Amino acid sequence: MVVHSISLPPGEYGGDDVQRLFTNRLDTSAHPFYAGLQGLEVSAHFLVRRDGRTLQFVSCDERAWHAGVSGWRGRDNCNDWSIGIELEGLEGQCFEPAQYRQLAVLLRALAGRYPIAEAVGHEHVAPGRKSDPGPGFDWNELRRVLRRHRPRLPMAGTGAA
Repeated sequence: MVVHSISLPPGEYGGDDVQRLFTNRLDTSAHPFYAGLQGLEVSAHFLVRRDGRTLQFVSCDERAWHAGVSGWRGRDNCNDWSIGIELEGLEGQCFEPAQYRQLAVLLRALAGRYPIAEAVGHEHVAPGRKSDPGPGFDWNELRRVLRRHRPRLPMAGTGAA
């Protein structure tokens, strides 16, 4: 499982531009930042909003295009074998308690159905290229809300499990 963060435009929350991006319907002329997204085709399995509401874009039985060039523990192409969960947020900024609670609910449910060994950040599977969810994501808080049946999580700030 790979944890990401996203907001469109960066730092703005609550709109539908992330959904539009993940469904290839984003109007790249709607904001100056979007020009760099022209032609980009990305997706994620889930998006967890700031208030914990969750949207699913891709079946967990199918590949989503969330990790890009990536690898973890000797396995390349994380898109081929991982589930991508985007948190509405900006790398370096804090996430909401409702997001941690919902992420824990998702992890428990997914681990009950799929052989998920651990959860890591995009920054861990694409180091040097990606930095999300970033230092604002509190791995220890996620551990606290998981309480039971938790996948092995990397220690905050170490980039290693």
